[in-house]
Amino acid sequence: MTPEFVPKTQKLEKGTFILFPALCKGCGLCIEKCPKKSIGWSEVLGVYGTPTVEANNSCIACGICQAVCPDCAIRIEKNGTAGRP
Repeated sequence: MTPEFVPKTQKLEKGTFILFPALCKGCGLCIEKCPKKSIGWSEVLGVYGTPTVEANNSCIACGICQAVCPDCAIRIEKNGTAGRP
């Protein structure tokens, strides 16, 4: 696996927030749509050299960020659901 496709994984209280920096263009749509305002800008740069995003522990693992990401750069796994489709 090439380094740019290594996911950035954050284990949070309600689930796991997985970001693929090589796919994130830093559009901020996930930040805008997050109902808990738990997503913010990261220091990790994405595909165009723009900042990517990260979540904090107020994340409820609802998956809205995953659903609205136009580049499929985010994956959410709720605790206890890993491996389920």
